[in-house]
Amino acid sequence: MQLSTKHLLGIKDLQLRDIELILSTATQFKEVLQRPIKKVPSLRDTTIVNLFYENSTRTRISFELAEKRLSADTLNFSASGSSVSKGETLLDTVNNILSMKVDMVVMRHGASGAPHFLAKHIPVAIINAGDGINEHPTQALLDAFSIKEKCGKLEGKKIVLVGDIMHSRVALSNIYLLKKAGAEVMVAGPPTLIPKYIRQAFDIRVEYNLKKALQWCDVANILRIQLERQNQVLFSSLREYNFAYGISKKLLDSLDKEIVILHPGPVNRGVEIDSDVADSKQSIILQQVENGVAVRMAVLYLLSNKQNFN
Repeated sequence: MQLSTKHLLGIKDLQLRDIELILSTATQFKEVLQRPIKKVPSLRDTTIVNLFYENSTRTRISFELAEKRLSADTLNFSASGSSVSKGETLLDTVNNILSMKVDMVVMRHGASGAPHFLAKHIPVAIINAGDGINEHPTQALLDAFSIKEKCGKLEGKKIVLVGDIMHSRVALSNIYLLKKAGAEVMVAGPPTLIPKYIRQAFDIRVEYNLKKALQWCDVANILRIQLERQNQVLFSSLREYNFAYGISKKLLDSLDKEIVILHPGPVNRGVEIDSDVADSKQSIILQQVENGVAVRMAVLYLLSNKQNFN
């Protein structure tokens, strides 16, 4: 089977069968990662460039490790130490890289829509590793994989996204994916961090009371407060935010059920989530990181259209 698209620009563009194919392929690659020799020759002789115009730790390392596990040749590009700082355009930068015979581009960019622009102008597969406040498709895929692994399925599960919904590309990709997969979705957080249109646009629930949101859900995905994207004051202080919307052990213990906790990282301990929650048995944050490699291996493999899995 093959994906219905040449690129992975966003979850919005995927069909449900694409999502299911990626997740089932990721299951196979996770088995590969449990072997003593964690490498397969699936993308041998394939050259992939990691084009990162924004800072990243987990996503960049995860993609690079996935590429190496697939035996691909990798190039790492950082805008801060490149000709971009001298005024070179995005298209010129990529065309120069492509002249070196690159087969795929993994791209993170601060401008929403940058990967979509690139996909219209260059002939190789583009994977969106996060664009502005638009989408972060592989994060949503690994979140879905982790939920499915923990809970058995996505369909019918009640999942709440908590925090800075307005500035989160993770939130948007998760909403698209979870709705396509048949999950019930809620967003929760301060009114200033939840877009007014979101309830009608996506047919999802909105809750401003954190305890009510947690009491409703099976799974809570806790999002980071993105201060770097906020150009005005949207809440009084980080301490006040933690008091009203931080996930504490005391709060979780007050619920009449046990819920699963996710976080896409980086984790601001003591702000959106306390350390005793992040490190608890209810948390699957480290499983998300582990699953990220398998999911990104699946995406790279399927977009390469190569069928030599082993």
